[in-house]
Amino acid sequence: MAVDKEKNKQILVTFPNETVVEIEKYWHNKKLKNRSEAIRELVILGLKNSKE
Repeated sequence: MAVDKEKNKQILVTFPNETVVEIEKYWHNKKLKNRSEAIRELVILGLKNSKE
């Protein structure tokens, strides 16, 4: 799937292996399409929580 560069910015992020394991657990538990979707969802949740 191509990234719409007008609406999205693609970035490279490095995580510790332990964090990747947690992200993948979240991904599978939520039955999301892919790891990127899980990371996006977790970032959005974290940003919402940081505003509260």
